[in-house]
Amino acid sequence: MSEKQKIFLIVGPTASGKTAAAIETALRMNAEIISADSIQVYKRLNIGSAKPAIEEMRGVPHYLMDEIEPSDRSFNVAAYREKAVARIYEIASRGKAPLIVGGTGLYVNSLIFPLNFSSAEPDFERRSELEALEQNEKGSLHRMLAKADPETAARLHENDTKRIIRALEVLEKTGLPLSAHGGDFANSRGERIEFEPTVAGITMERALLYERIEQRVDSMIAGGLLSEVDSLLAEGLDPSLPALQGLGYKQLILYRKGEIGFEEAVELIKRDTRRFAKRQISWFKRDKRIRWFSLDKFGAGLSDAIYDYFNGSDVGDIEP
Repeated sequence: MSEKQKIFLIVGPTASGKTAAAIETALRMNAEIISADSIQVYKRLNIGSAKPAIEEMRGVPHYLMDEIEPSDRSFNVAAYREKAVARIYEIASRGKAPLIVGGTGLYVNSLIFPLNFSSAEPDFERRSELEALEQNEKGSLHRMLAKADPETAARLHENDTKRIIRALEVLEKTGLPLSAHGGDFANSRGERIEFEPTVAGITMERALLYERIEQRVDSMIAGGLLSEVDSLLAEGLDPSLPALQGLGYKQLILYRKGEIGFEEAVELIKRDTRRFAKRQISWFKRDKRIRWFSLDKFGAGLSDAIYDYFNGSDVGDIEP
């Protein structure tokens, strides 16, 4: 049996410094970068998604960035996986290392977990969280599933909480909707992981992360995020599009609609981004394969430590 294709990943919460660390690492290990960011994939959503500028990329090729028109409602994790897999093999065929970078957990999981949902082991802590969410807001889980896997949601009654939770669990664990696995809850066919992943996660003290988030939002506003939103709306794009549900875009659209004030919109962006970062941390913490690198500990040597880890050194922390 031939060896599986090796892939390298850098994950972590928003504003943790993934982009800069990845570019520096890519330069050292002769890698090309595949974005795993559900907003960066859209064209013309630049400031709010924190896409690196051409000069920041320092000549490192980036893929799955500026790939999809923001008017596209059909792009999902299955489409992402198809494109990412093609890029992985294309990069490897040129003797380069595929380096996947981003914080969208579903995109990451679609590449590093088995395709078959039967391999998605039960997560009882997560199930309890989802059950509590449903108790607080009836129908919330079915609506959540409908956004991510409308095909499965269409055939499940909103009161079928057990199967809805399992469908969400499969989605979170494998990165693909149940419908992409054939939609059969009884399926028991096992599958191996397609790639051999080495995953580095960037972490830091929560207070520092929140400070970085606030600074990033202020920088985005100063850099013209509102003008970017205006330009997108001027295209006639529907505010309900998935592309415009991203942090920064959604809140400033509310401001432009006159539903909230500008200062309130900015504060909402900061608050919602902090909450999003917290969810990202919880998501990635569940994967025990990730080796964590604390910015507090490694500082300017962060990319050096990640590079060493990718090359087999036993560095970093096991837990975030």
